[in-house]
Amino acid sequence: MEQFTIERIIPLEVAGRDLSFTNSALWMLFAMLLVSAFLFVGTARPQLVPGRMQAAVEYLYEFIRDMLRENVGKEGLRYAPLIFAVFVFVLACNLLGMVPFIGSFTPTSHIAVTFALAMIVFVLVVFVGFARHGLHFFSLFLPEGTPLFVAPLVALIEFLSFLSRPFTLAIRLFANMTAGHVLMKVFGGFVVSLGAVNLGLGLIPLGVNVALTALELLIAVVQAYVFALLASIYLNDAVNLH
Repeated sequence: MEQFTIERIIPLEVAGRDLSFTNSALWMLFAMLLVSAFLFVGTARPQLVPGRMQAAVEYLYEFIRDMLRENVGKEGLRYAPLIFAVFVFVLACNLLGMVPFIGSFTPTSHIAVTFALAMIVFVLVVFVGFARHGLHFFSLFLPEGTPLFVAPLVALIEFLSFLSRPFTLAIRLFANMTAGHVLMKVFGGFVVSLGAVNLGLGLIPLGVNVALTALELLIAVVQAYVFALLASIYLNDAVNLH
């Protein structure tokens, strides 16, 4: 599990609190710079007939806009920049953790990072809900047509379900990224230990690890998509009270 160890790069303590610059912060900075470079290169010289980079940026942004349009409606398009930013940041963090030979680190394998991202979405949903509907936003917790005698129980269940959203959103991303990297490390160890006994035996876990690497790359993309998709679904509740 040493691959998930948080290491201080620049120790810093302020008012008794540890605010050190760590390897996790470093790789999140790398992710931000990578995304910024990708967006800058893709949009620096926009053309009517886009090149590859411009087409890639436009495709990703239109992908998020279409997802919001489908799940929230036209009203959701104004939130596309934030959902897009969260999507590409999570995607970059996931993929950077897969880069071999450079001591890469996966920030999204730590629940502190995924929970912070989930809270950004949760706070946005609550803010939009109250800004658009005022106290009527509380009607979200009591579906229309609920019988009066079960209304308190239903309202409590809906409220607790609503409060659990940032936790489930954070845990889903954290658990998937952590489990995948642990499996790859385990089978990597099998390659070394079995290969030391017999080269042929070492090829078996090596083949498994190659397959796991391909699967983990797919999971890295899918989990970024799922995070953005759930964010748009939660946003729909705030906008449309569904």
